[in-house]
Amino acid sequence: MTSPAQVERPSRKELGRVLLETQSMSSDWAPTFAAVDRAAFLPDLMWPFDMATSKSIPVDRAADPDTWYAAADADAPIVTQWDDGKPTGTAPGKISTSSSSMPSVVYKLLQDLDVAPSMRVLDVGTGTGETAGALTHRCGRHNVTTIEVDHAVSRQARERLCAAGLHPKVVTGDGFKGYTDAAPYDRILATVGLRQIPGSWIEQTLPGGLIVAPWGTHYSNADAVARLVVKDGEASGYFTRPVEFMKLRNQRLRLPGHSAYVPPGALDGADTSSTEITEEEFVTGPYTAAAFALGLRVPACTQAVADKRDGARPVWFYELGGGRSWACVMFHDQERVARVWQSGPRCLWDEVEAAYRWWDDHGRPTHERFGLTITPDGQRAWLDDPAGSWAV
Repeated sequence: MTSPAQVERPSRKELGRVLLETQSMSSDWAPTFAAVDRAAFLPDLMWPFDMATSKSIPVDRAADPDTWYAAADADAPIVTQWDDGKPTGTAPGKISTSSSSMPSVVYKLLQDLDVAPSMRVLDVGTGTGETAGALTHRCGRHNVTTIEVDHAVSRQARERLCAAGLHPKVVTGDGFKGYTDAAPYDRILATVGLRQIPGSWIEQTLPGGLIVAPWGTHYSNADAVARLVVKDGEASGYFTRPVEFMKLRNQRLRLPGHSAYVPPGALDGADTSSTEITEEEFVTGPYTAAAFALGLRVPACTQAVADKRDGARPVWFYELGGGRSWACVMFHDQERVARVWQSGPRCLWDEVEAAYRWWDDHGRPTHERFGLTITPDGQRAWLDDPAGSWAV
């Protein structure tokens, strides 16, 4: 079991107090927080993510234990694996592929799950094992199954769970398929970002059960938590809040390079126009609703926001699914009108601008007004009422 010395750190007690005061954690989860120590599930070498600078720095427990424990007790994400485990050494890799989520995010997800003792739960994306440990503390060892596609990550999580005296069923496999051997479940929780909710999860969930998962489109990384009720072979419900998670490995965006869309000289032959949408309106930063809403309305399109240079910022749009349509809008400081280039069968900027106007005309709805319905025929999004849904 985790030793009292570990869980009674002042910084950890302060984190628990903040989670309760900000209502990120409900009081009924406080005993679980007290018993399941995040630090017990973290590797000696880890990379805390600085939300202000969007950078990760290596921290080694052996070399700097004070900084290591301070990071473990902070409400911030921590990268625990880069590039699917390929690199070695202390430097951050190119793509973070496993992490320990912010404690506030974890306990908000657990609140969304509305899970009671003795309920059967499938946890998709084991990661460090902390979430599976929290669910096991709440529901009991025989009621929780956690699945992770990465063999090394799964093995390490199993070892840490056992060392903490928590023993859910730990499975190495593709979480997209669920896990039929332990089904049916009262609840399925995903702690990875999805672009498609699989029918297998609906099939493995009891009627009236819940699926809680970060979901979004390839338009951006702007995801939201979908809270879906299973009924009559379908799953439907509202989004609860914005989040950003690492994507399920088989649903990562794989995009040809920029030159595959825009070879040298392509701008000269593109159609040109202008827009009165400003950079301040359009480039709104993480966790805002604009990019999420545009992703729901513009199919098979991804957006790339470039860095600003000399007062100019280009935003690019690329068609997905094998098409080669593209568009670019160039914002300039102090200019109210931006220039637009677009090329290909689809006029991507025209679609994006129409979607933006739709979102603006509807009062700029936030994530919580949108919902998602999963049927055997596919995925449909909606605003306020499922009766007005459209395919996504």
